[in-house]
Amino acid sequence: MLTINYTYRIYPNTTQQTELLEWIETCRGVYNYALRELKDWMASRKCPADRCSLEKEYTIPADELFPSYHRQQNNLPKAKKQFPHLGKVHSQVLQTTIRRVYDTWEAFQKRGYGFPRFNKLGQFKSFVFPQLKNNPISGHTIKLPTIGKVPINLHRSIPNGFALKSVRVGSKVRGTQWYAVVTITSDVSVPEIEPRSPCIGIDLGLERFLMASDSSVEESPQCFESMQSKLKLLQHRAARKQKGSKNWEKAQLAIARVYHRIANRRQDFHLKTAHKLCDRAQTIFAEDLNVKGLRRGMLREDCVDAAFGQFLSLTEGVCWKRGVYFAKVDPNGTRPNCFAMVSKGLNVREHHCPDCRDRTHRDTPPASLRERVAAEMVLHRGLEPVSRQRLWENESACQVGLSGVDDLDRWRGARTSNREIGKPALYL
Repeated sequence: MLTINYTYRIYPNTTQQTELLEWIETCRGVYNYALRELKDWMASRKCPADRCSLEKEYTIPADELFPSYHRQQNNLPKAKKQFPHLGKVHSQVLQTTIRRVYDTWEAFQKRGYGFPRFNKLGQFKSFVFPQLKNNPISGHTIKLPTIGKVPINLHRSIPNGFALKSVRVGSKVRGTQWYAVVTITSDVSVPEIEPRSPCIGIDLGLERFLMASDSSVEESPQCFESMQSKLKLLQHRAARKQKGSKNWEKAQLAIARVYHRIANRRQDFHLKTAHKLCDRAQTIFAEDLNVKGLRRGMLREDCVDAAFGQFLSLTEGVCWKRGVYFAKVDPNGTRPNCFAMVSKGLNVREHHCPDCRDRTHRDTPPASLRERVAAEMVLHRGLEPVSRQRLWENESACQVGLSGVDDLDRWRGARTSNREIGKPALYL
């Protein structure tokens, strides 16, 4: 079963926008109410059996069952009688909202931290139509249950053989831009992508966004830094408005549009860079970075602006679509630590390090050299397990990885230091 998500821009009219916003607020209330029942039941079981809490006590009977997904879903018809505004929302939309609570609850139990939080005003931004009888897309409109027909920018058609499964409607930029995420499925089997030549390793950094083992470079776009002055001016103006007034809402909308533009520019750069990599190679290796750890360091602002996690995720998706093998390797120890100084005259144009046995032109910038060597180390780490699994049986016997003779000469001669990584073994 193959499942793909397509995102389209939709353009509801004023009446439909008002109704969609009301639905989102109703779903937010249902989500918070279901989570409140769950948290109260959990809090009532924290107190020891022989004594009560000094702060507060939850008077929930001991024989009360756990508010599971099915119990809360069955309570929805009773809640509609008590709260008539719930009946305005499609019934399956409310059911998927309850399901959303328990998806976060199950994720919390799986990872052991991050208890689900309540959604404040403006934080709940989407809802789902899980089932649709017929294909709702016809021409340049999409028919949503109860909402009606909404214009859609169908920038790419749905492939033949795919059936539409569900539609998620979401808002951005404080409810002024609307999108429909269409989930399509097909009963086809996708073969696993196997590594093949040529291949490259990529090293991500802040000075340069990307350095590949084939010496190609992608400079960092610095999307946030380029718009920071304008964003600072808009935030300064918004701070002088009375909170909740119409002028304050307009100022907040202008700030949201700038943030949305920054996110779009960053995503566009990541997608274009991923396609460039796929144009040059059929196998790509990248570092498995600790993205959460990078956001806590001294350079957290630059790391968040670069969005390495989003780039790796988008690159993996682009590689899957284009049939390119993608894998992540351990990032520890990929940066060269040799900074030995070697004296030489002006007539000597080549730098030769006696410690790490590296050879390069003397005019090569040290930062570029370190990044290129790091990318080559990433490439070697990716090729080593692939060679052990003998996935290159279709290649000639003289090849190790993708260009065995060149790699062996490089590692035996000028490129390899005697480090923990070790030298590559020859698999013939």
